[in-house]
Amino acid sequence: MNLFNKLPGFVQSPPGLEHRIWKRLPSILLWGSLLPVALSLLNRLLAWADPLFAGDERVLLQWDYMMVGLMLLHGMLVLTVGLGCFIVRVMKGPAYVADAYPLPDEGTEQ
Repeated sequence: MNLFNKLPGFVQSPPGLEHRIWKRLPSILLWGSLLPVALSLLNRLLAWADPLFAGDERVLLQWDYMMVGLMLLHGMLVLTVGLGCFIVRVMKGPAYVADAYPLPDEGTEQ
């Protein structure tokens, strides 16, 4: 018994924009996560070079928290776009036939 019976004669849609986005999502996630880390490190290095600003740890910590929040937001956005791409890819895939369900005759009245 075959669990997945493909619908005969179904024409599968070609991949479109969702396929290109799906392939780029790992690099988008990587670069979008590395950029806030690089900005945070750069901020720390520049603050360390300036002796007047180095003592204000509260401002540096707030910047770090904003960068962590930006990374989390970016990750959630990438996850949302990835879920949308996955749904479109599944919907464009082959059609399957479920088990047959015999319908009652329309002419018979009960």
